[in-house]
Amino acid sequence: MSGTVIKLAGRLALNGLRFQYLKRTGHPGKPQAISLEITHHCIAKCIMCNIWRIPSHVKDLPLAQWINLLSSDLLSDLRELDITGGEPFLRKDLTELFREICRLKKENLGKLKSIAVTTNGLLTERVLDATETILKDLKTVRMDLVVVCAMDGIGDIHDKVRNYRDAWKKANETIQGLKELRERYPNLIIGLKTTILPINVDALAAISRYANENDLFAIISPCIITRARYLNPDRAADLVFTEEMKQKVMDFFRTDLFRWSFHAEALVRYFQTGVMKKPCTCGFNYFFVRSRGQLLLCPLIDSSPGNIEESSVSDLFRSDIASQMRRRIGDYPECRQCTEPGLERYALPYEGLKYLFILLKERKDVFLSLHRHMGLEKYFES
Repeated sequence: MSGTVIKLAGRLALNGLRFQYLKRTGHPGKPQAISLEITHHCIAKCIMCNIWRIPSHVKDLPLAQWINLLSSDLLSDLRELDITGGEPFLRKDLTELFREICRLKKENLGKLKSIAVTTNGLLTERVLDATETILKDLKTVRMDLVVVCAMDGIGDIHDKVRNYRDAWKKANETIQGLKELRERYPNLIIGLKTTILPINVDALAAISRYANENDLFAIISPCIITRARYLNPDRAADLVFTEEMKQKVMDFFRTDLFRWSFHAEALVRYFQTGVMKKPCTCGFNYFFVRSRGQLLLCPLIDSSPGNIEESSVSDLFRSDIASQMRRRIGDYPECRQCTEPGLERYALPYEGLKYLFILLKERKDVFLSLHRHMGLEKYFES
């Protein structure tokens, strides 16, 4: 094995031992990835999500509160930040948020390598203008911006999923504009996020081809029913996959159209058994904050240590309630139905042992290629 692989294997083994200790005791690690739902406002009315139903008079946290959170010493090991919503580009102070993050990069966020922002791509002009401003700022502190556009079908299917006229046309215009920006800003990475639904199981191959043709990474995973993140238990009956649909999804993930083999294999097993089995480190090196300040150790579990408006994020993350929740991570009912691909990215390097097994099993060049493709190198840098 090469020196790089040997060093990586040793690090994963140590990570595995550390995580086993933390899991038994409920002690926290230091967050390496966090997600901030900076707004619940959204102009789409997606068929699998009820975030848009939160009344418009319900206020999002002000910018100062988000900056206060990000100023915490708790985040000194943060590697990856996810800005989500609702639709983040609806916030008029979005570029100011990123400018403040750049300032904090020189203070407590010294290890932060990339920021991801999700968008439905419907506000093309606003997305492109804000993205260019953000890219200029991030370039000065050597950080990447990852823009992830929702893409649930090609053409009318996407419009139906988003419940928005010309949603596909607008999203495609946004992506083409982002590609032009990418030519001028090498710190821009563009990808697609597809939610698999009964309505689009026949569109997955076309979405993958679109991603490949436009040099985009693709995150493709089934819809999730949860009282927490998506507020959508009432949608459950409409989002059930028939056995025929499940077979189509499994057939798709068995092709070479989807590059991230670990996620694909896990989803095939899930559709076969109805139970998801994969490592999770939510609450240890990851947490999620809702638009009104509620801290969630896992965005799918409807239980919280408290609100960051009432207590510091450090106190909440290290509280007895959080400790009790951490010991149960992996055993909640939500864990057995979790198909969220983002969470496994943060978990694999930190949990260590499963990723070490993949390293030993795969051809080393294949493993290192996927390791870089997934952007996981940042979790092993000092």
